[in-house]
Amino acid sequence: MFQPKIPTMPQPTGLVTPPAVVEPATVTPAAHTPQLAPASAPVLSRPAVQLTPGTALALVGGGTAVVLVVGAVLVSMLLAVAVTATSTAVCAVVIRSLLTRH
Repeated sequence: MFQPKIPTMPQPTGLVTPPAVVEPATVTPAAHTPQLAPASAPVLSRPAVQLTPGTALALVGGGTAVVLVVGAVLVSMLLAVAVTATSTAVCAVVIRSLLTRH
């Protein structure tokens, strides 16, 4: 039960076909050349992102929501630490007063 059993590789059963032989193929390059775009085409420069008033308002609202949620989480964590520290201090004072009374 406590001795490891090493698995053995099973031998193939049934009809086994040998691997197919792959013959190399010859590659012939194409004879055509690619067409180049004309150099006189006008290039329009546009900013990558265009902010509309609605988009800007949505971004401000989303950022405000993220800040409020992260702030609420951090404040609740700080409150949990403060409550734990206060309860530990109260327990320490009670135990100390019980021990010094006797």
